[in-house]
Amino acid sequence: MTHSTGEPLQIAYSPCPNDTFVFDALAHGRVPGAPALDVTFADIDLTNGMAERGEFDVLKVSYAVLPYVLGAYALLPCGGALGRGCGPLVLTREPDVGGTSHAFGSGGLTGRTIAVPSEKSTAYLLFRLWAADTLPDGRVGEIVVMPFHEIMPAVRDGKVDAGLVIHEARFTYQNYGLHKLADMGEHWERTTGLPIPLGAIIARRSLGAGTLTRLADSIRASVRAAWDDPEASRPYVMAHAQEMDPAVADQHIGLYVNEFTADLGEDGYAAVRGLLTRAAAEGLVPALGPRALSFP
Repeated sequence: MTHSTGEPLQIAYSPCPNDTFVFDALAHGRVPGAPALDVTFADIDLTNGMAERGEFDVLKVSYAVLPYVLGAYALLPCGGALGRGCGPLVLTREPDVGGTSHAFGSGGLTGRTIAVPSEKSTAYLLFRLWAADTLPDGRVGEIVVMPFHEIMPAVRDGKVDAGLVIHEARFTYQNYGLHKLADMGEHWERTTGLPIPLGAIIARRSLGAGTLTRLADSIRASVRAAWDDPEASRPYVMAHAQEMDPAVADQHIGLYVNEFTADLGEDGYAAVRGLLTRAAAEGLVPALGPRALSFP
């Protein structure tokens, strides 16, 4: 089955600055020869569910959800978010003055409540891999899932003992009086030497090789257009940035839109394969098939 060229592709991505920056030129018809898009905005925990239900032609999802959806969808080699120095953080109210276990006594996070944005997120996989490597018996306490914008207030107000945060929370957690217990990305980079895989762009395999290749080429062109003229994307970015300070939006784009967004490349694919292989070994996700990451 191939996609009818007359119909726009149904795409869902987040209102975060990195996604709007990447897709601005493509969404507004400024990439010659590109397929038309019908855009829906949804946070990544929602798009992960959409992908599992087979909704939409193209979606931005967590790399953590790939093992569940790669039968129907192909991973695109561009448009996603990988990077260095941009991983999720575990935050607490108390400063960590003597190493990870000191913050909560000898049991680390055992028996403590930890708020996470989703159990099917890359952040959660990185957290569980960090815990397996660094906490006594790799154990964590009760996991509480909540929308990511509610996590820092919940930690500050004592509703949970710790919180796993993502996105621009890296730049704003001190405003809540919170302290960094650990940086999941730092641990991942130190133990693997690879970039941190965060968000992926996937598209239905049934669109056919021609459409998938044209879509990937168009996303790449949209990324380059945004780099060539960053001001052109600013109205779109700020319209959807949810009251974010423009300087924070720029930091966000600087962290998450990089050479891996234009092309996953060897290191990008190694990072994705490494994350999902290690997570499968820990029993956190199903194992990937040998050709699961092939494109188109």
